[in-house]
Amino acid sequence: SRLDNIVDMVSIPISALHGDNVVDKSEKMPWYEGPTMLYHLESVYIGSDHNHVDARFPVQWVIRPHSDEYHDFRGYAGRVAGGVFKPGDDIVVQPSGFQSKVKAIESLEGPREQAFAPLSCTMTLEDEIDISRGDMIVKGNNPPKKDQVIEAMICWFSEEKQLQPRSKYHLRHTTKEVKAIVEDVRYKVNINTLHKIEDEKSFSLNEIGRVSIRTSAPLLYDSYRRNRQTGSFILIDSQTNETVAAGMIV
Repeated sequence: SRLDNIVDMVSIPISALHGDNVVDKSEKMPWYEGPTMLYHLESVYIGSDHNHVDARFPVQWVIRPHSDEYHDFRGYAGRVAGGVFKPGDDIVVQPSGFQSKVKAIESLEGPREQAFAPLSCTMTLEDEIDISRGDMIVKGNNPPKKDQVIEAMICWFSEEKQLQPRSKYHLRHTTKEVKAIVEDVRYKVNINTLHKIEDEKSFSLNEIGRVSIRTSAPLLYDSYRRNRQTGSFILIDSQTNETVAAGMIV
């Protein structure tokens, strides 16, 4: 189903012309007992958007103060993209495969007993390991996939340029940026009928479809259906620095 990526769905009958159920409850729909659109947008639960099973921590920055007070400190800062991390947890650093344990988790509020998405924090490990921006700290028996070829659904953003097969871009995924080439356009989607268009190989503004992408270095990813953070990316035009597309890995 094309609705598989939607975790929660709420249907609200509205009339934008007359404002029914937009801000205030409609007097013309006594059969509807649900929330108004504005109330729902202000109070909707978004916790189910996060994957709290697969532990993922993309490293954004390595903290080395080089001060007398913290001369031995080596912390890894970033935002938890999935799962739960606790001091004492066994972890693996990808893509190197080095293993260690979580020594401590620090945040602006001080030490924490656990960290889960979408908390930003700094993690220290029991061992000194060569880790840099773009690496990912994971744990458990469900590591992310690692590959240089991905299949993805993309939405094209650029008004000035079209996507063509063999086009080259920068791909930004979590905290990692790599060079990428669109190897093939599998199909485009007719947004009115949702039918596949397989004989058109270019993308214009707001067009959606599936492509095959090869990257200059392996990506550590999950499918978008499993994790929206590690399953999404953007394509950037290397000449203009324009974000030309957003993608969901399938």
